[in-house]
Amino acid sequence: MAVVAYVLIQTEVGKAAEVAKQVGAIPGVVSAEDVTGPYDVIVRAQGATVDDLGRMVVSQLQLIEGITRTVTCPVVNL
Repeated sequence: MAVVAYVLIQTEVGKAAEVAKQVGAIPGVVSAEDVTGPYDVIVRAQGATVDDLGRMVVSQLQLIEGITRTVTCPVVNL
């Protein structure tokens, strides 16, 4: 079973659409949507393990130009 998380992204002003497009191209990203509110893009991502998901966020997603902050929220099955 894959590990799923939502990643909440804040971007520089005017960068949300481009960030969402670039994030959406990363393997493991299921969806990347522009939103309004305290975050600019919300991503649904999955990985084989928590470590794989964390590596994807740190080594690929956070390197995209225009991203200023991310918050990763793993999905739990209660």
